[in-house]
Amino acid sequence: MGVTMAQRPKQERAVQTRESLLRAAAEVFDEAGFAGASISRILKRAGLTAGALYFHFDSKEDLARAVMNAQPRSVVPWPESEGLQRLVDLTMVWAHQLQVDPLLRAGVRLTSEQGSFGVKDATPYEEWSQIMTEILEVACEKGELQAGVEPGELAEFVVEACTGMQTYSAAASEGRADLAERVVRMWRLLLPGVAVPAVVARTQVNPERFRKLIQTAGAAPAH
Repeated sequence: MGVTMAQRPKQERAVQTRESLLRAAAEVFDEAGFAGASISRILKRAGLTAGALYFHFDSKEDLARAVMNAQPRSVVPWPESEGLQRLVDLTMVWAHQLQVDPLLRAGVRLTSEQGSFGVKDATPYEEWSQIMTEILEVACEKGELQAGVEPGELAEFVVEACTGMQTYSAAASEGRADLAERVVRMWRLLLPGVAVPAVVARTQVNPERFRKLIQTAGAAPAH
């Protein structure tokens, strides 16, 4: 059966409530980590009751999992380029969003901390790998990859590289300020080993393109 007119506003409110809880939790997890984030602090930030929280999430751990798994929302579906350029652009936007989006930052922090609260969940990494694999499969179909480069294997490597890169950046610079530079360097080193020469020559990995992507990011709709 379809949703009735009377049911629709109720469902919309439920979606808005869940989103408010997710955003508030992300802000608190980003600031204090899992151990320092109390349910009462999250509820105060969201302006909601415990009943509202437990209607949507079973526990603080369940809420943390939801934040962890929401990471791609900050970056996907834009940018709109294709093939290897799209993958490069995706990582550039990701670098920017890590500086400005608490939901993405909290997801990254919780994924790193998850062992401390009894969780072992590779889903966030696997989701990024799947997104990148699909992009690289298009690149392969377009003849952009060198012979022997397997999209899934390369996707996992890029996720692994980005994971280590943001950790290093967080320790080496304030607010990961140098992360974009690290992403540019990664691609300048990596592209010649995975892409055919013509694609290496035309793939843009430079500060000017990064600035344009940031402008796009600023104009992108909120998730």
